[in-house]
Amino acid sequence: MPRVAPLVLRRLSATWKSTIVGADHRAEVQQAPGCLWVLWHGRMLMGLAEHAHLGYTVLVSPSKDGDLMDTLLPRFGYRVIRGSSSRTGARSLRAMLRDLQSGGTVVVTPDGPRGPRHSGSAGVIWLARATGYPILPCGFVTDRAWRLKSWDAFTIPKRNANVAMVFGKPMYVERQIDNTEVQALSDTLTERMLAAEADGFRALDLEPDWPAADIREHWS
Repeated sequence: MPRVAPLVLRRLSATWKSTIVGADHRAEVQQAPGCLWVLWHGRMLMGLAEHAHLGYTVLVSPSKDGDLMDTLLPRFGYRVIRGSSSRTGARSLRAMLRDLQSGGTVVVTPDGPRGPRHSGSAGVIWLARATGYPILPCGFVTDRAWRLKSWDAFTIPKRNANVAMVFGKPMYVERQIDNTEVQALSDTLTERMLAAEADGFRALDLEPDWPAADIREHWS
C-alpha cells in the first residue's frame, strides 16, 4: 500500500476539480512571517494536489496512519514532522518553530490522531499564543468519495470529484491570555472549522456528512 498510494493519488488528484472559497483569508496569513493551517484529520488528502510542492510542513501523528502519511506526503513535496496537536514532544515543537520562524506554513489536524472526529484540542492555540503566528481555519469537502470505516471517516475523493476548499477568517492569539481564554479560543477555532466545512458543502450544494448531532448543532 505505501508504495502504490502515491501513484494512485497522483492520478486521482489530477482529475479533481477545485473550488476555492476565502482565498483572501489564505493570502492574508501567507503575508505573515509564518502561519498555522488547521483542518480535520479525515480531510487531509483533499488539499494535497492544490498545495503540492509549496514547501508546507504537516504535523503527522506517531501512529500507523501516520506512517502511511509519512511515506505519501513527501512525494507531493511536503515536509513531515511526527507528533500530534495534543501531545507534541520537544523535538517536534522545535521543528515546527524552525519552520514557522523561517516563514513556513505548518499544517495541523487538531482532532488527530484518535479523535473524536471533528473535535479540537487546545494545542494549536497554545502554539499560536507562544509564537504570535496566525491560525487559518480550513474546511475541505468533496461530492464523490470513498470514506473509510475509521474514527475520522477518512475521505478519499473519487475520479473527477469536485473539491471545495474553504479558508475561514484567520485567528490571532494574544500572548497575555490566560488558560480559560485558551480553551474559549479553542472552542472558537472548532466552530470556525465547522463553519468552513459548512460553507464548502453549500458551495457544492450538498448536505454535510457529519453525524446527525453535529448537523443539528452546527448546520442551520
